[in-house]
Parts: sequence; structure tokens; C-alpha cells
Amino acid sequence: MKASKKLVASLLTASFALGLAACGSDDSSSSKDGDTKLVVGASNVPHAEILEEAKPILKKEGVDLEVKTYQDYVLPNKNLADGEIDANYFQHQPYLDQQLKDNPKYDIVSAGGIHVEPMAVYSKKYKKLDELPNGATIIISNSVAEQGRILSLLEANGLITLKEGVDKTAARIKDIDKNPKNIKIEAKVAPEMLVQTYNNDESDAIVINANYALDAGLNPTKDSIAIEDSNSDYVNVIAVNAKDKDNEAIKKLVDVLHSKEIQDFILEEWDGSVVPVNK
Repeated sequence: MKASKKLVASLLTASFALGLAACGSDDSSSSKDGDTKLVVGASNVPHAEILEEAKPILKKEGVDLEVKTYQDYVLPNKNLADGEIDANYFQHQPYLDQQLKDNPKYDIVSAGGIHVEPMAVYSKKYKKLDELPNGATIIISNSVAEQGRILSLLEANGLITLKEGVDKTAARIKDIDKNPKNIKIEAKVAPEMLVQTYNNDESDAIVINANYALDAGLNPTKDSIAIEDSNSDYVNVIAVNAKDKDNEAIKKLVDVLHSKEIQDFILEEWDGSVVPVNK
């Protein structure tokens, strides 16, 4: 009995010591085979699928990539700031900029831009955007950070014009100057619910983020009635805490995502609905 108690005490002591060692380390954790473990939060499509394609390449580089998927746009940055994940891959730079304004405690930066997902307009009633009648309603995301991008898309297609001098990346509905068809733009639906709103045919047209559209089986280049130019400022980035920007595992991740192999995969897999960049 005494020997058993001594054994338990020894095991507890060893476990406690290991816990202290783990908590006291600022370095990236290691997997069982000695590789550096990297946990990246990502939207299901296309981000997580791109990361899964990169996994075996990173493995050869000594990085064991774990992908944690998210269905919303809030938790990935919160979890990153809290240290629950090492990086995230779901957002474009203007959205990150807005998040930093809204959450001053975040010290998050971009480690590199990977791709653009052209925003698109969908409709079950009309085949072209210019077919929308006077007084038609367009439902858009309730994310303030998306409004400038969406309004710029509508302006590029001749539905509205924005006030002169307005920063289009930061434009809001109140910044509309001319609206000849008196289009009603309602920013009342969370981004992840836009596809359901479209399926329910709740509006004349709906603007949907490409990742949610793709995840639901919609093809932005084929199923939309208007699509953003792929030469966009809204580049999706690998975001990290500022202290980790020069982390070797993060650098390897970005280099692999910029590789010809992964960029070719993106082009072939999504046929223009996702456009790779290298910056």
C-alpha cells in the first residue's frame, strides 16, 4: 500500500513538473515526432481546404499543421488574441483593420496575403443586376467592415454612386450619393446566414461572401448575377499575433501557400471563384 502511494506521488510530481515546463515555454509546441505544431483557425471553404492541401508539404518542412474550422467571423480573432490558436486564415485586410479598431487590445498583424474571394450578388428572381426594378431590395451583410466593398461592387455595376471623396473601403450606406432606382439596401443579416436568406428567396438580390457561397455549393462565377473584379484590395491573409510574425513555422506556412503547387491548386479547384495572390 505504501509502495503504491509512493508510485502515485511520483507520477503526480512528474506530471506537475511537465506541466510547469510546458507552461513556461514561449516556443511553439512540438508534435510527437519532433515537428513544430502549428494550429491555424480557418473558415471551412476555401481556407481550410487550402490548408489541408498544404499539410503534406509543410510536414516535409518539419511543421505539423492542425486546422481548426470556424463558422463565424468573431471567434477566430478572439481565439488568436487569447493564444488558443497560432494563426488564422479567414479574413481580408480591411476586415482585420476594422477588428483592430473595434478591439484595441488585439495586437494582430498580417503575415502575408494568400488569395482574393470575389464578392458576388445572387438572385432567384433576376438573371442580371440591371434587371432589378425600381424599389428593389438588396440584402447585404450586417458586418460594417463589408459595406464599403459591397457598395463599391454595386457602384461598379451602375446601381448607385458614392459621394465624391469618400474612402470606398470605409464607405457606409449613408455615403450613397445617387440611387436612381431607389434600391433599398438592408444590412440586417449576419454573413453566415446570407445563404439561408438566399435559399428562402427573401429579397430581390443578396450579396454573399464567397466562402459561404462556396461552402453551400454556389459557384460565384457561374451562379451570381454580378461579381467583383478579381483585382481587389480585399486579400485574405494569414493573421498572427505581432510577436509571432517572424516565427519560422509561420514563415514556412506563408511560403508554402505562396508556392506554385498551392496556387495552381486554388486555380484548378475553384476556377476563378478564388484567385491566388503572392504578397
